[in-house]
Amino acid sequence: MPLVRRIPKRGFKRISKEKYLIVNVEQLNIFKEGQVVTPEVLRERGLIKGRGKVKVLGQGKLHQPLVVRAHSFSKKAESKIREAKGTAEVI
Repeated sequence: MPLVRRIPKRGFKRISKEKYLIVNVEQLNIFKEGQVVTPEVLRERGLIKGRGKVKVLGQGKLHQPLVVRAHSFSKKAESKIREAKGTAEVI
């Protein structure tokens, strides 16, 4: 049997795939009203570890208006931030 047929087949794995650091909307409740939340501030507070792009997901509820700056937002997260009278800005 040829060598090509004997070797197990594996799927393709993209090396350059972007990995996001995930933050849920509920975790943003530790900040004060009107505060600007950036990836640097999230790192200082210990919500994310390491370097990379930050994505905000929509799990939970936001209780105060914040200015959130991140690389990406889910649609649900954007709507919850706007419901709380805050703003979601893409970096």
